[in-house]
Amino acid sequence: MARMTRQGRTATLAVLFICLMTGIAWASVPLYRMFCQATGLNGTTQRGLRAPGGVDGQVRVNFDANVSPKLPWTFRPENPHELVAVGARDMVFFTATNRSAKPITGTATFNVTPAQAGKYFTKIQCFCFTQQTLKPGETARMPVIFFVDPKMLKDPDAADIQTITLSYTFYPVDSGKAAS
Repeated sequence: MARMTRQGRTATLAVLFICLMTGIAWASVPLYRMFCQATGLNGTTQRGLRAPGGVDGQVRVNFDANVSPKLPWTFRPENPHELVAVGARDMVFFTATNRSAKPITGTATFNVTPAQAGKYFTKIQCFCFTQQTLKPGETARMPVIFFVDPKMLKDPDAADIQTITLSYTFYPVDSGKAAS
């Protein structure tokens, strides 16, 4: 077996480094998403199947709705805020109306503030998990079913939170791209 030259070793290491960096870049988005969901970083909410049941405590939840300037929709919560029992299942509705003359598909991103409340705000059902297509002039009423985890009351960093804001922004879906 011939000995590898210095340039050959350098080239091999460079190719391995490029492959490693490509793999890290490819995996960074799903890994970051999993990290945010596990920790509630940046107000990332949790997903759940059912609420644990109400406990002694309430929190005010404000609802915020925004639309990208590129999307000709109106979008708003039916109620701007609610007083919610911690641990109890709650449901709110948002409405979106397509003001254009053609069908348009949109998708919503969401955030919860303050950020430390994200890991305790759990959505059971949400329109943000699917794309929404509205016909010209059509209005859709979209539910969000959620609860605030009672564990928040025992977390020293979150126990004093009295108001949580759930914010959505709708963006147009580029029909030439696959949904992520």
